[in-house]
Amino acid sequence: MPVRGRVLPPDVKIDIWSDIVCPFCYIGKRHLELALERFEHRDKVEVVWHSFELDPTIEPVADGTLAEKIATKYGMSLEQSEASQRGIAERAAEVGLTFNWQDARFGNTFDAHRLVHLAAGHGLADAAHERLMRAYFTEGVAVGDTAELQRLGEEIGLPADEVRELLAGDAHADAVRADEEQARAYGITGVPFFVLDGKYGVSGAQPVELFEQALAQAWQERSGIQLVTPAAATGAAADSADGSACGPDGCEI
Repeated sequence: MPVRGRVLPPDVKIDIWSDIVCPFCYIGKRHLELALERFEHRDKVEVVWHSFELDPTIEPVADGTLAEKIATKYGMSLEQSEASQRGIAERAAEVGLTFNWQDARFGNTFDAHRLVHLAAGHGLADAAHERLMRAYFTEGVAVGDTAELQRLGEEIGLPADEVRELLAGDAHADAVRADEEQARAYGITGVPFFVLDGKYGVSGAQPVELFEQALAQAWQERSGIQLVTPAAATGAAADSADGSACGPDGCEI
């Protein structure tokens, strides 16, 4: 019940640009979740997921191993690529995530993002992101495969006929493209990227402590202070130290 004479601040909104096959998006997601577990106003935080494709030109299910694809795409040796994936897997393990990079089946994520938008309409966007990421990073599932997306969508709790209709058509394609256009307008070139309350931009898989600080500051300033645009927040974030992120040119630790 609201306290008489006091206006309680509305929810803090966190907009997240992320790709399903981005390892630092998975790590950053977990860092944010750990910060939220310690945040006393967790029930007043709204998380909104936005689409970002690291490689929109790749086929739905790519041939070869992830390490081979990375080596070819970014002009490095197979040994360098494998060493990079091992390093990322170690980072993931620090927050309880299993990255079986040897089994990962890299591919196009456009349909997976459409599935997340469908899930959002059912209040299941976060569950969809988590399930798709675990499928790709831990279980070796090709998240560009429509049969797998059908199965995963049903596991999340989406109506089977809605998932089937989505995958057979182009529903939510405009929403995915709109997210990506918005990212370009904000100058977002790598993910994960978090915007808190349209004011604070957090780039990359920053430490849990930084997310805690950002949440506390956003909450304290939630009422009575005029917010700047997300574009301005993005510009401000560019002046701060970026966390590990992935972009069109690869992942940087």
